[in-house]
Amino acid sequence: MLNKYARAFFTRVLTPFAAFLIRRGVTPDAVTLIGTAGVVAGALVFFPRGEFFWGTIVITLFVFSDLVDGNMARQLGRSSRWGAFLDSTLDRVADGAIFGGFALWYAGNGDNNALCAVSIFCLASGQVVSYTKARGESIGLPVAVNGLVERAERLVISLVAAGLAGLHTFGVPGIQILLPIALWIVAVGSLVTLVQRVVTVRRESAEVEAEAQQNASQGREAAK
Repeated sequence: MLNKYARAFFTRVLTPFAAFLIRRGVTPDAVTLIGTAGVVAGALVFFPRGEFFWGTIVITLFVFSDLVDGNMARQLGRSSRWGAFLDSTLDRVADGAIFGGFALWYAGNGDNNALCAVSIFCLASGQVVSYTKARGESIGLPVAVNGLVERAERLVISLVAAGLAGLHTFGVPGIQILLPIALWIVAVGSLVTLVQRVVTVRRESAEVEAEAQQNASQGREAAK
């Protein structure tokens, strides 16, 4: 849902920066790789140590590369299947690092096996939600559904909560509870989104098959 509105807004905001990088000879693929490396480093260096505020700051600085690289490609007129593939693949890597960082914290000093499991579920369900759309589209279906919690929502909910929870180290009391709440919200929302996409693919595939059978029947009738 956020993709529909936030992406257009930030694309306009980041267009001048994308143009600046182009003038400096930076390629969209380089931005994709650097952005992913920054997100992974921020998540796996800071989150497992419970440094959620600084980890979120680092990740936020790099996460906008997902918009900058596409903006650069459009300005250069170089949008390609390879660029789309690289961007989508590295998005999955970045998401895995973020929720993996949460899981490592709760498996270690966070000492909460339930929240470790929830973090792992968020990681896995996010990957499967993305796969269902990609797989559905690969077999020729539109997968025309706006899921309850897609990638943008997962990132915003989890990172905002993590950043605020990190203020606990600066003396803000009780605020660390926001991260567990956010993880549960993302987990439940991802499950709902997965069900939405599976149901949509089932319906669309049934419609396509019914249409194919009808066309075949009409073709046989016309041949008589």
